Amino acid sequence: MLVRDAMSTVVLTIGPAHTLRQAAALMSARRVGAAVVLDPDEGGLGILTERDILNSVGLGESPDTERAHAHTTTDVVFAAPTWTLEEASLAMTHGGFRHLVVLDRGEPVGIVSVRDIIRCWAPLRQHAPA
Repeated sequence: MLVRDAMSTVVLTIGPAHTLRQAAALMSARRVGAAVVLDPDEGGLGILTERDILNSVGLGESPDTERAHAHTTTDVVFAAPTWTLEEASLAMTHGGFRHLVVLDRGEPVGIVSVRDIIRCWAPLRQHAPA
């Protein structure tokens, strides 16, 4: 099975100036665990995850004043839609993260998460011989 078969095509994009509260509200409304951060000044893509927000709040930082750019991961590992789920899971395991931004021709077309992969693999396990 390929990443394109498992990925969510709901790609929430935010700017680096969004507050963490704004980012959290948008992520919650769309029921996603990560947002792609587009920074036109820096010319790149980053990712802000629910864990990034949780870590900030846990440190006592205010989600009303903290900006996405201060918590965005910019050394992102990107997946291709044609990667196998095994390749994606190995990249996540190796990097210690739970989301991969999926790029096609340099544009974000989806996000694949550990949950997406489990959802695809779980039905296969139910039918496998014991």
